[in-house]
Amino acid sequence: MRTLLLVLLGLVVGCQGDGTAPPRVTGSPMADSADQMMFGISTLLTDRGVLNAELESDTAFFFDENTRIELRVVKLTFYTRTGVRNSVLTSREGTYNTRQSQMEARGDVVVVSEDGRRLTTEQLRYDQNRNEISSDSAFVLTEPGRRLEGVGFTSDPNMNNVRVHRLIEGEGAVSTGDLGPSRPPAGAGPDSVRTARPGGPPPQ
Repeated sequence: MRTLLLVLLGLVVGCQGDGTAPPRVTGSPMADSADQMMFGISTLLTDRGVLNAELESDTAFFFDENTRIELRVVKLTFYTRTGVRNSVLTSREGTYNTRQSQMEARGDVVVVSEDGRRLTTEQLRYDQNRNEISSDSAFVLTEPGRRLEGVGFTSDPNMNNVRVHRLIEGEGAVSTGDLGPSRPPAGAGPDSVRTARPGGPPPQ
């Protein structure tokens, strides 16, 4: 069973209380319509008791009986099954769906692995059930000795094995299907390019 454990680090603001007027967020229509609002939250995402990730946000707005959480200033830290941190995602905002165990990050999305890979895009999804990140948007992936630009990808959170949907431009070796290492062409490339980092697991 996948679990979302909410740890309150800051101030909780609900729509019902003891008659004391809650503090307002100036200029935020979302604050007026939310079921509940929290400042400074930390959410542990687990699968059968194993920690997958920790989701942190400066501000969270809860909707639809707390099944949809709108987040502002997002940090998502990914962990291996042995509890070792392997990458960190940051974005300006995001949406977490507790029923589907999925999060969408939006705006200046950056994922940085512990061993030096960096991915930037404007939109990214995290599927906890699959433990993978993906996007349909343009992205740039950089690491020592390699740089890829493309549109759309699917990857493990640590970016060891990245499946590029459409390659635009690349520098360094990539693996295309089962054809072995090759240098990607400049301009629009073939669909379904798979790339594994040197020393990492082979493309699936």
